[in-house]
Amino acid sequence: METKNKKLYIETLGCQMNKSDSERIAGIMSHFGYELSDEKNADFLIINTCSIRKLSEDKACSKLGAWSKRKKSGANIKIGICGCMAQREGENLLKKFPCLDLIFGTHNIYELPELLKMQDKVCAVRKDYTGEKEFNIIRNKNINAWLPIMEGCNNFCTYCIVPYTRGRERSRTMDVILSEAKNIINSGFKEITLLGQNVDSYGKDITGKPLFAELLEKLDNLEGNFRIRFTTSYPVDITDDVIKVVKNGTKICECFHIPMQSGNDRILKAMNRRYNVYEYSEVVKKIKHEIQNVTVTSDFIAGFPGETEEEFKDTINAIKTLELDYSNTAAYSPRPNTPAAKMTDKFIPDDVKKRRLFELNETVKESSFNSNKKYVGKTLEVLVEKEKNQDGVRNLEGRLRNNKVVHFKSNKYNIGDFVNIKLIKASAWCLFGEEV
Repeated sequence: METKNKKLYIETLGCQMNKSDSERIAGIMSHFGYELSDEKNADFLIINTCSIRKLSEDKACSKLGAWSKRKKSGANIKIGICGCMAQREGENLLKKFPCLDLIFGTHNIYELPELLKMQDKVCAVRKDYTGEKEFNIIRNKNINAWLPIMEGCNNFCTYCIVPYTRGRERSRTMDVILSEAKNIINSGFKEITLLGQNVDSYGKDITGKPLFAELLEKLDNLEGNFRIRFTTSYPVDITDDVIKVVKNGTKICECFHIPMQSGNDRILKAMNRRYNVYEYSEVVKKIKHEIQNVTVTSDFIAGFPGETEEEFKDTINAIKTLELDYSNTAAYSPRPNTPAAKMTDKFIPDDVKKRRLFELNETVKESSFNSNKKYVGKTLEVLVEKEKNQDGVRNLEGRLRNNKVVHFKSNKYNIGDFVNIKLIKASAWCLFGEEV
């Protein structure tokens, strides 16, 4: 593939890990003369895909269809696909989209230099991880930087395709993570988000078995004025040491994202989640008791196979009882080759899933509003992320350390500034404040 003075466009679907992968792909391809461009002017178009839900795969297919039409119409472009859908389907994608020039999976991003040198169509999807190599990382121009600390998952929840597309848990060494963190700080980023399918399992697979709490503490001790976030946590893997480090750290944000998925013990067991409602509740209570102004957010699935109305109501009650600050929601979507996808006789009708999802979202909205109201009257630190000028008024948007969004007016501060803001009003999804 000829690569001199070419323009690259990457469309990213899915989670933060995919966004981080796209930044690394852009960095690798920059060594071959590619520079990032918009979709219209790019010579090479890559879609980085997600397989968590069918909707994400449908979006990828729609985009590939549009690009294929451009190519058939005479556009001199190359088309590539990577990410979880590429890892799962491999060569089958060539049958669906003959215009594809490059297919590579989640395990072999760092093989791109070799793949780009090949002249013919390339499908390179490996079952085993090929290892990490040092390349530039072209990060999005923002104040937040993604920093993967591990990848993969060993839990094999019955509804989840991640272990099949991302593989088993693989931790990066502490030295590599700390070195990348220092580069991020020196580049001017104000916030680092540590990524992993289960960050609390960090280090269990590498020599010396360093703990996640140790990594957090070392990052917290780095020089600079910045914040540290992390996602995602598995409920029963959160240790007292992690809670203690978050409590005592100066840079670590007081926010835990802990997917619960269901508020019913039978459904949790059917999902192969390694906890029950009581155990999850105890973790949340401990975190909220130990850490001031902390938020606990979660994920929930509506309409898992076999879920009864009473069991769904247990989920609604759990959100209210635990006073969760915010939750992501989704209707159950069967994923190929997962155990839950084989429970066809227990599938919930689409109209029922849709109704339950609506009720779930209304409960989350109410819970988020109740959480936000508690902060009215407090003065807390906001990191400015965005600005918008309207009718001569400068409106700024930022986040509290606990990840709540805050809007306020100011002509004094800029993106990247840390500002103490008095919170004066709450809505369902954000807070409003004023300069102190």
